[in-house]
Parts: sequence; C-alpha cells; structure tokens
Amino acid sequence: MTIGIIGGGQLGMMIAEAASKQGVSCIALDPNPDCSCKYVCKEIICGEYNDISKLEELGKKCDVITYEFENILASPLEFLVKNYNLPQGIRQLFDSQNRIREKDNARKFGLLTPPYRKVTSKEELISALDEIGYPAIYKTTTLGYDGHGQYKINCLADVNNVVLAAEGILEGYVKFDYEASIIMIRDKEKIVSLPIAINKHKNGILDLSIVGIEKPIFNEIKKASYQFMIETNYYGILTIEYFVKDDKFYFNEMAPRPHNSGHYSIEGATFSQYDLLVNYLVGKKLEEPKLISPTIMKNILGFDYDVFKNFKPSENVYLHDYHKKEVREKRKMAHITFTNLTLDEYQSKYKNMFKGEEE
Repeated sequence: MTIGIIGGGQLGMMIAEAASKQGVSCIALDPNPDCSCKYVCKEIICGEYNDISKLEELGKKCDVITYEFENILASPLEFLVKNYNLPQGIRQLFDSQNRIREKDNARKFGLLTPPYRKVTSKEELISALDEIGYPAIYKTTTLGYDGHGQYKINCLADVNNVVLAAEGILEGYVKFDYEASIIMIRDKEKIVSLPIAINKHKNGILDLSIVGIEKPIFNEIKKASYQFMIETNYYGILTIEYFVKDDKFYFNEMAPRPHNSGHYSIEGATFSQYDLLVNYLVGKKLEEPKLISPTIMKNILGFDYDVFKNFKPSENVYLHDYHKKEVREKRKMAHITFTNLTLDEYQSKYKNMFKGEEE
C-alpha cells in the first residue's frame, strides 16, 4: 500500500516514518526536491501543490492521500476528492484557511471564542477596537502562522504599526493562564485523542509542549472538542488549540493535520499522532493512546540549531532532525523530546542551553 502526502516538510516526513514501521510506503508532492520527506519517502513528485497534473500523478501512484499542512488551496484538491481516495476530505481544510470562517464555525458548533471583527481598512480597525477594546490582536485572515502577520495593539497609537492585509481579523486579547491543544483522530466508528498538551510560545512560535500535567478542565475540553468534530462531520486528524483562563477555554485555531504540539507522542505515548493517522488512512482500527511518562517537547528553531547538532542523545532524550538545507533564525529545524521528565526538572537541567528559552 502507498500513502500520498501533499507537502514534503517535517510533518510529512514523520508520517512517512510511522508508515514505514507498518510496511507502508509513501510518495510526497512538494516543490522542493530536497524537502524533509526525501529522506523517508520512496519518491518525491516535484511540483506545486495546486498543479492538477501533479496531483493526478500522485493520485494514480497512491492508494490513499493526505495533506501535511493547511496552506494548500482547497479548490484544486476537489479534483482529488472526486477522482481519488482522500478520505479526510477537504471541508476542515477549507474551514481552517480563513480565521473569520474558522471562528464563525467554532461558534456555530458550540465553542467559545474571544470577540472578533472582520477588518479591511484602518477605519474598520479603529471601529473594531472601539467595540472590542484594548489589548487586541490583529491577524491576517489567511496564510498567517507562527506569529506572521500578527500585531498586538495595546493603545490607539499601535494602529500605526499594523501592516493591513486585504482582509484581516481583530480579536480580543485573552489574558490566558496557558494554551492547551488536543489532537483527535476520527474514523467511522469512534474518536480517539492524544493526552492534552500545555504549550508555551516565544514570539508567536511554539517553544515547549508539556504533557503529564492533569487539569480538571481537560475533561471538558475533550468533551467539547469531540462534540465539535461530530457536529462538523470532520474525519481524519484535527488539532484544536485553546486559551485556558480560570474555568473557561476559548477556541484559538485548528489544524486538520498533525501538529507541532503532538511531536512528543512519538516517544511519549503508546501511539503517536502519526501512527494514528496512518492507521486511519490504511483502515486499521483506532486505539486510544496512553501517556507513557511525563514528556516535554522542545522545538528547535534556526537560532538553536547549532546547540541541537552538538546535543547528545541519551536515555529518555530523543533527537529529531528535519534535514532542512537552509537554516533560518526562526525556521523549525528539529525537535528534542524528553521523556520521564517534569517541567521543573527540564528547567533546572536544560533551560539555559537554548536561546529560545530567553524571556
């Protein structure tokens, strides 16, 4: 059996690694012939994601198809849905590609969101600030990730720092206690999910995911997220990030693909997010993953890549290199998973090794 992956980055690479363990091969479509998937997949189809001829080539060579990131236009993928086997479909991909549509959808199906307004001009931005108040966050509605196209507005003067997109969204700023993410996989029979991670960011980019800290509110997050997935009729894999404040949790965003905050599961859980996605794609029965031990995932950006390359693996320390040729300061280059380790232990032993840990 062969899985086709649209996108050849590190998420695709880890899908292919999980598939390989099950004797399943993968082919990736990516414009970069030296993408991360090159090191695992049996073939790279070099081409743009929206090239129908390349999508058709992928469809003909594969038994089932998935996508590894959400910044792919949904419309060309309709061709795959109609002619080949893309079991997850594209509805959740489409819904996740516009922040206004995404939040409208969350509200419609029962999830709490911060207040938000559509913004297409400076005048609309100022009007939205009058309604929502300060502080607030301006974001582009499309193609924004890892803090790109985002501006925190603390006062009216900050409006002058905002570079407006053709369409943006102003969101009320939630002074949250922490961010939590849940990763779910749904087939025709049931939904399973990874243990919920608590995430810490630096400059809008995920820095740490901590798993093994149990919170009573996690049961409510799980129940609401499952209900959301059922009511939206989504299948396959879905990540939802929430801002948690006291006894409430606010929908932040979702991703219909494996997620950075779930990397820990490769060593930290009985089934990783990649194992579960592969099982879904090939039609195997889904089993509920269990946490093996308290686990921490450290994201490695370009400015810490030299530290990573000199890092020594040891018992309970696992290194994952994404094999990217170009090192950029804020590019995701690798990650380290620390199992059987609490946050206090991590901070005392490893925190000062990384620039990304600096406040």
